[in-house]
Amino acid sequence: MPAESPNYAERRDFRASIPNLLTLVRLGLTALVIAYLSMYQHPADHRWVLPVAAGLFIIAAITDALDGHLARKWNVVSVFGRVMDPFADKALVLGAFIMLAGPGFADSLGNSISGVTPWMAVVLLARELLVTSIRGVMEGSGVSFGANWAGKAKMIVQSIAVPAILLLLWFGPKDVMLNPSLPVQLVLYAIAWLTLIVTVVSGAPYLAAAMRAGVGAGVSKP
Repeated sequence: MPAESPNYAERRDFRASIPNLLTLVRLGLTALVIAYLSMYQHPADHRWVLPVAAGLFIIAAITDALDGHLARKWNVVSVFGRVMDPFADKALVLGAFIMLAGPGFADSLGNSISGVTPWMAVVLLARELLVTSIRGVMEGSGVSFGANWAGKAKMIVQSIAVPAILLLLWFGPKDVMLNPSLPVQLVLYAIAWLTLIVTVVSGAPYLAAAMRAGVGAGVSKP
């Protein structure tokens, strides 16, 4: 088999670095999104951070789709990418939802203005921890456990939900929580609940696959 030419090797090394670089960029953007959201305090302080954070989140979500696509297209999937790519995804999404459930996005009575409540953020985090734990155990046992269609659909819904909530809060009235009949409030809660349901349901195929693999391998139940 002929040896690779120096130019080809250099081109491959350059291509291999791009997906990882995009992952690092996403981590940096995640830090900015969290920093900007931490500046917001309902109802009036720093409303300008809402569209800025939404824009940064959208750019970060685009890098998520792009880095995996390029890694597979150029056949340069790396150990670094397999570890850091899902970590960056979860840091971005969970960080944003935790901030949306925080005190900066609550009214004087402690009611959420974003539609995302603290218990919802806990459920989202628990789902990610469960799937990550299952994946770690199964792949450690030699069973392939990559992302499936449900996980990809979940990421798409979450990536749309966060900027949608931020932009609705920016365009909507400051007293969004004072009038339960406000359409924007109903939309915010609908987005939050839809995201929660899709996230929880998307974990079911991973759990079912793990149970099938465990039974097939003869793993005893505790």
